[in-house]
Amino acid sequence: MRRIAVINQKGGVGKTTTTVNLAAALAAAGKRVCVLDLDPQAHASTHLGAEPDGKTPSLYDVLVASTPLATVRREVAPNLTLCPSSIDLAAAEVELAGIVGREVILREALAADGEPFDYVLMDCGPSLGVLTLNALAAADEVFIPLQPHFFALHGLSKLLETTALVARRINPGVKVSGIVICLYDAATKLAQEVVTDLNGFLAQSRAANVPWAGAKVFDTRIRRNVKLAECPSYGKSIFAYAPRSPGAADYAALANEVLGVAPPVVVGPLKVAVETPAAVVEAAAVVMPVEAVEARMAGELPAVA
Repeated sequence: MRRIAVINQKGGVGKTTTTVNLAAALAAAGKRVCVLDLDPQAHASTHLGAEPDGKTPSLYDVLVASTPLATVRREVAPNLTLCPSSIDLAAAEVELAGIVGREVILREALAADGEPFDYVLMDCGPSLGVLTLNALAAADEVFIPLQPHFFALHGLSKLLETTALVARRINPGVKVSGIVICLYDAATKLAQEVVTDLNGFLAQSRAANVPWAGAKVFDTRIRRNVKLAECPSYGKSIFAYAPRSPGAADYAALANEVLGVAPPVVVGPLKVAVETPAAVVEAAAVVMPVEAVEARMAGELPAVA
């Protein structure tokens, strides 16, 4: 099981969009995926069609009342389950203030849960409070969605410091494994410069004893796409809402990278992997007919220049 916390203390950088659509792509590839919505705004829950009603058990009950995860978990799509949020989570910071070991409550809940997921993705709110600390304490990996501009890089240093502190005191195994560039516009010089600077910073950290020593910037860039902004209001992932959009192509490619599949090639609006296993062919079929994917892989279609 890979436990991945998707974190950035800055809002509007693509945390929820990345969590939900990456989870949907991994689930379509045949992986068992669980999304934990740790943001009191409950955007990931709404994105997956589970609008909080104040009555349904949520992660608030897990953190404050020791409710088992199995009680709050619900299936929202094949291979994809959700542990929803609620507005009550906003009060958890105060209610847990005097609790000893409050930073590891989620880790203990996951340890007690016997469900054999392949991936657990934790969507965190735009803060570095106790909810985000619970995610860092429970995670093996950290993905950082980043918008390519100066202030995003400025805030990254604070986030990395927090990750290092958690690694020293609470969870020695946590590592920053990937940075996802979101809202990318290749036409702007600034976006390219930020990515270059970020790669240079990570290269200098390779020999250091820090949690981000092995981190990489994912090759996939999540481009600006209005469909990605529209699909949450319909309670759908990008694959269910606009399967042929650039947003769907980008998140399918990101899922390939996370799965460790061969680098993608561009086929029309879709990026699919070369020599992919059957499970990834199924994931690609979310945004492209199966016959076309199989024909491409069998060499029946002309090569892309």
